[in-house]
Amino acid sequence: MKVAIVLSGLAHVASAHYFFDKTVSGGAATDKYVRKSTRPTAYNPIKFSSNPAADIRDGSTIDGPDARCNQGAFKNAGSTEVMTVAAGSEVRVQLGVGATMQHPGPGLVYMSRAPGDNVQAYDGSGDWFKIFEEGVCSQSADFTKNAWCTWDRNWIAATIPADTPSGEYLVRVEHIGIHRSHVNQPEHYVSCVQVKVTGGGSGSPSPTVKFPGAYKSTDEYANFSIYGGHKAFPMPGPAVWSGGGKVGSGNSTNDDADTTNPTTNPSSGEGCAARFGQCGGKAFDGSKCCATGTCKGVNEWYSQCI
Repeated sequence: MKVAIVLSGLAHVASAHYFFDKTVSGGAATDKYVRKSTRPTAYNPIKFSSNPAADIRDGSTIDGPDARCNQGAFKNAGSTEVMTVAAGSEVRVQLGVGATMQHPGPGLVYMSRAPGDNVQAYDGSGDWFKIFEEGVCSQSADFTKNAWCTWDRNWIAATIPADTPSGEYLVRVEHIGIHRSHVNQPEHYVSCVQVKVTGGGSGSPSPTVKFPGAYKSTDEYANFSIYGGHKAFPMPGPAVWSGGGKVGSGNSTNDDADTTNPTTNPSSGEGCAARFGQCGGKAFDGSKCCATGTCKGVNEWYSQCI
């Protein structure tokens, strides 16, 4: 009876503050490949702080090294196993203790290659590239709740781009609760999976960022209000790399022209980005027209069909 009450209580707390702790493959979940946090309860979030030493969450801040994989996670890198994933396959990461994401906000997935292809010895201080992001899925739903793709889900998943070079990587999964971004307090829920990519290609992942450093308290997403109705969300971080050569290489000089000069979809819409899809931004090499709506600049890295 006591056990049931405790687990029920944990699930309730985790719905508000949660953590990713398992990978899921073929319907089976395991915690062997996710770096475990040294946070006493394992719960995120990690926030911005002007005084990390005095932060109520044991000094973890998004502008510190814990932004990479959660608090103290590198201490457990050597005891965390490495999951083999074929390039072009999915990595799915699940929340612990029966929690679901009960905050509005985007889901993102990054990768960083380990020096010497030894991910168990890698602290995540190298370059990171983004392979996935998701924001709003419904324009008609509540912008403070279920309009967001991640709402009430217990997982985030991304496909490793098919021409990702073979080797060992950290895969960083993140959900950002933006219910308090209007007061400069976005909540970051992050964990890292240790993977070995096989059967990869010769792609050149870019653009790249560092953690910490990719996010700043002055960024638009960190000062964004979900209140007062739907509006374009300024997705944080770099553009998504989905494969191929360097993003932006060989493009014309108007690579990010739609950031400042949005364009409307051509009459056919053929080959254009879908509604709410990315249609431009610095170093973006995808389709720059919209099948529905208008391509609107959100920030230097991201324009969206709205």
